Amino acid sequence: MAAATAAGAGAAAVAETGRDPAAAGGRRRVRQASLAVLVLQNASLILSIRYARTQPGPRFLPTTAVVLAELLKGGTCLLLLLLQHRGSMKALGLALHEALVVQRGDTLRLAVPALIYTLQNNLQYVAISNLPAATFQVTYQLKILTTALFSVLLLGKSLSRLQWFSLVLLFLGVASVQAGQAGGAEVGGATAGDASQPSQSYAAGLAAVAASCLSSGFAGVYFERLLKGGAASVWLRNLQLGLFGTALGLLGMWLTDGPAVAHRGFFYAYTPLVWAVVLNQALGGLLVAVVVKYADNILKGFATSLSIVASTAASVGLFGFRPDPPFLLGASLVLAAVYLYSLPRSGPGQGDKAPGPQAPLGPQPPGPETGVGKAPEKEKGS
Repeated sequence: MAAATAAGAGAAAVAETGRDPAAAGGRRRVRQASLAVLVLQNASLILSIRYARTQPGPRFLPTTAVVLAELLKGGTCLLLLLLQHRGSMKALGLALHEALVVQRGDTLRLAVPALIYTLQNNLQYVAISNLPAATFQVTYQLKILTTALFSVLLLGKSLSRLQWFSLVLLFLGVASVQAGQAGGAEVGGATAGDASQPSQSYAAGLAAVAASCLSSGFAGVYFERLLKGGAASVWLRNLQLGLFGTALGLLGMWLTDGPAVAHRGFFYAYTPLVWAVVLNQALGGLLVAVVVKYADNILKGFATSLSIVASTAASVGLFGFRPDPPFLLGASLVLAAVYLYSLPRSGPGQGDKAPGPQAPLGPQPPGPETGVGKAPEKEKGS
């Protein structure tokens, strides 16, 4: 059924292209712009966090950045909801009262994914602070594997044989990267005897990215199961998540860095680069939520692959990263796996019951815009 629908859509697109070349050209330009935005957002967030966290001197507290990103995201969603209600504060107030008070049970259920997404955002800072950007970008694609497995277990979805093969390929690729990197490859930061560089732990970074992938898969699938059939807009869902995310982020900040924030201040060591990181994390995911409306799965797969290539290339110049043969082999396997996983299913002959899940892209800000199976019309965490 999915293949027939895709084929019908493709035939309709071809027919429409023949009838209206100008419209087809416009769609092509939108797709190209969407690809560029996805690649830029995926790669720039990782690289900017890595750069900001590995420079000599005082370092900002990641927990404050997570809280600030949630506040900015919530404020942006509130503004978008106001525009959605034609600037009427009364209409917005009634809508918020209905969603947050009358249907408070529905809002409270979002506390679980909000908790996981907040944890995931903090874990990403830990991972990127301790792993080379390129290594993180490749390893983080394991979220495709965790998302697929949770979708099979919790939602009863099935995967095609090609998708299962791509998941095996993905695992082998990440294993190859880790085999080369764990032996002491460049980490773009502290070196023996260099007290000016922030200390880094490869093991801590690897544990953080593994936990982030696990939480990303579970939260995305949980969110899909929770909201299936819901009619709320993506901006309302992001606002609801932002309320819990801000509260949980403040709690995490107090438990983890409370004395440091009290002594140094909330905005300690904030530079223009740190503000750029926060804005990218807060608004980048919302931008992607709009962009992916024009991007099919193949385009998103290409965007992920290109962002890995871009991160690796930029890491060579920015951090002195030296990709070794195991990294190059593993990265190639991961690129192939991402592309194969995003291909359309070949039809019902494979015995599949439903389209396989699609994992969020990159380490963008977690939330419903980067969820699974609910691309915004819902996304897409990170």
